[in-house]
Amino acid sequence: MKTQNTPISSREMRALEVNAEYFGLDLLQLMELAGRNVVQEVIARFPKGKSVAIVCGLGGNGGDGFVAARHLLSAGFEVEVFLVGKARDISHPAALKNYDVLRSLQGMVPVVEVLDSAAVPAIQADVVIDALLGTGTKGKLRAPISQVVDAINATKGFKIAVDVPTGIDSDTGEVLGTAVKADLTVTFHRLKLGLAKAKRHTGDVVVGDIGLPQEMERFAGPGDVSLVVKPRSPTGHKGDYGRLLIIGGSNIYSGAPTLVSLAAMRTGVDLVYLATPAKNAYEITSISPDLITVKLEGDNLNPANLETLKPFIENVDVVAMGPGLGLAPETQEFVKACIDEVEAAGKALVLDADGLKAFAKFKRALKVPLVLTPHSGEYAILTGKALPENQDERVAAVQATAKKLNATILVKGKVDIVCDPKRAKLNFTGNPGMTVGGTGDVLCGIVAGLLALYADPFEAAVAGAFVNGAAGDAVASEIGYHMVATDIIDWIPKMLESPIDHLKVKKPGH
Repeated sequence: MKTQNTPISSREMRALEVNAEYFGLDLLQLMELAGRNVVQEVIARFPKGKSVAIVCGLGGNGGDGFVAARHLLSAGFEVEVFLVGKARDISHPAALKNYDVLRSLQGMVPVVEVLDSAAVPAIQADVVIDALLGTGTKGKLRAPISQVVDAINATKGFKIAVDVPTGIDSDTGEVLGTAVKADLTVTFHRLKLGLAKAKRHTGDVVVGDIGLPQEMERFAGPGDVSLVVKPRSPTGHKGDYGRLLIIGGSNIYSGAPTLVSLAAMRTGVDLVYLATPAKNAYEITSISPDLITVKLEGDNLNPANLETLKPFIENVDVVAMGPGLGLAPETQEFVKACIDEVEAAGKALVLDADGLKAFAKFKRALKVPLVLTPHSGEYAILTGKALPENQDERVAAVQATAKKLNATILVKGKVDIVCDPKRAKLNFTGNPGMTVGGTGDVLCGIVAGLLALYADPFEAAVAGAFVNGAAGDAVASEIGYHMVATDIIDWIPKMLESPIDHLKVKKPGH
């Protein structure tokens, strides 16, 4: 279990806050507790009646400052707020609510708007609280914020930074041109990565509890989706957003690799090549003109197919292999040879279904990113051991396998378990209707597509599990459990763009 002293990155913290809201923790609650933590540090150090100047920005950090102003007034301090910017431009909903509460106090807390560099006032107070900018700050500070930082540093008052001193990159500790030199930094939930490298600016560091249970960090949610969705440039070109090769199918199965491919396309990956026996390829092309098929000789994949595939393996970012392959002896030989080729080419690999079963016979750690997506039965084949019944023991077992294979493993089930050698998450989306054939193929496609979009393998697997289950839940809410896998594919874009708008929370234990 991670502790308060385990550093967290700004992107991870933002994702956690989104997930917390999804699981029912209102941002107003978090902001209230953050502001209260700052107030407790002031009360512990200074008597009533001392003057406090709170310098606020227009975002969530400023909202923490507004909360602190209200509580400090109640505790008997003389409080003044300096708002850098126009109040009408406060962008954070929770911050705006707390600002409105502050203004309803009928001037008991004076608010001075600082609109340009020429109008930066001298700040004189016993305590100065820096609530300007939060953990997401990147790039050099601009006017008038840089001048306000200088004004804070010029004061003789005791300086307290909220979460991170303004002007410090919370991930690297870099000074962004200029930065507040605090006597005390009150950060929240966990230490921020860059604080240890910015001790000249942080002063003493206190980690405040804002009501986010450590256990919640193990729950997948829409915040995890935000980590893997990539902004697209208007000047982008074909291939800039990933190339994916899917290898699957046999003389019996053609639908499985088709579902993988269609699901991957819906993640936003630019190019998807589907390599499958020629007979399947012609059928699949008639199903969807969006797919590029690579026609392979034979009813089942075999080692001779590798020569055809080599240039495609070289050309793509990720290879996904397994769905519908079958377990013919020549196909299992092909899987081993193909994995060697993928590894030699330095490409990330996703193994599912029959690809996993073939891999189980010679399993080893690879030198490239590897994601395995078994259900519990396939996991037992992979490891030779069934998963324990107890959830904590299941997670421990999966993580031990992930360490052994240096892989990310996504075990599909009522509760999906995602582990890499250092991290573990649980996903609670999904429903009994998703026992229908093909939903696992859709999941494989989502994970492979996100990985091809340059996501971290663990983050791609966590987001993929959440999106696949959430899409299935959306289908169930529309038509009940009478779904097919293609119904889920249609929901993938919506779940990647705005999952909170389309589903109810699937809570742990439900």
